[in-house]
Order: sequence, then structure tokens, then C-alpha cells
Amino acid sequence: MLADRCRLADSLLSRGVGLLFSAPLRAGEGLRITRTSSITMLFMRFAIDAVFVDRAGRVVKVAERLRPWTLAASSFRAAEVVELPVGAIARSGTQVGDDVSYE
Repeated sequence: MLADRCRLADSLLSRGVGLLFSAPLRAGEGLRITRTSSITMLFMRFAIDAVFVDRAGRVVKVAERLRPWTLAASSFRAAEVVELPVGAIARSGTQVGDDVSYE
């Protein structure tokens, strides 16, 4: 399990703001950003893990320990990104090819 408390960013505003004004994510928390294949870490105050997911719900890229103030991470095959606290990918064993489902 990647997260048991995952907020949804599905509007233009919520996707654009993302985690900018949030406290660092705690274990079990996440942010699912729909309709995007990339994220930027500009103006972020904390590091995150990111899982890039295609339209079929399959993981196409994992990015661990993305540091604040780095330009971007992307995958042209992704349709959405799940942002997670650092260490979530390692703890869950998530890897490219895994299926992601939401409840």
C-alpha cells in the first residue's frame, strides 16, 4: 500500500498548487495529481517520493527522494502522479510494472 490517506488534486488550481503550502507528508499520506505526466519541485520546502502512473493504472516510473528546488520529474507515458513522503516507495516495494488501484 502506498498511502491510506491520499488527497486528490483534479482541478487546475489544486494540480497547480499541489503540496506547495502543505506541511511535509506523514507516513500513509499522499497526493494524487490527475491529468499530468510531470511535476516540479520549484518552491517546495521538503523532499518527496513520486510514482508515475499510466491510464491503465500501471506504474511507469518511480522517483525517490526528489529534492526541493529541482526543476522537474516526468514520464511521457504517465497520466497521473502520486506524491508520497520520502521512503514510501522503498517501504511498499513499489516498482515499474506494478498496478495501482484507488478505493
